[in-house]
Amino acid sequence: MTSHASGTFEVKLVPLTIEEKALGRMSIDKQFRGDLDAASKGEMLAAMTSVKGSAGYVAMERVSGTLHGRAGTFILQHSSTMTRGTPLQSVTVVPDSGSDQLAGLTGKMTILIADGKHSYDFEYALSEIP
Repeated sequence: MTSHASGTFEVKLVPLTIEEKALGRMSIDKQFRGDLDAASKGEMLAAMTSVKGSAGYVAMERVSGTLHGRAGTFILQHSSTMTRGTPLQSVTVVPDSGSDQLAGLTGKMTILIADGKHSYDFEYALSEIP
């Protein structure tokens, strides 16, 4: 059975040292609010191109908190591109990364940005671990 969670989050990105000029590396520090009440930490590797509006990034972040009142942790894996301003994103729960009351968590998150504010839409399921 699939469930739904939504809310807002704040993100702080801090550039990390990298020698390749076309690549950027940043730490991620997020605070989720809403159905997911959690904090996360992670890292992002991004690439810019010479074409305006075209770029890509990959990231991993460990989320710790509660999802609809269930406590635990899980890992989100990001792989996203932007082609001349058109985004294509994939943010999924790493298989078997859920712990405690979030063990067996699977799902996909969509990140929304409007007027400079971030929000999320999280479609997820919790299954029994054999």
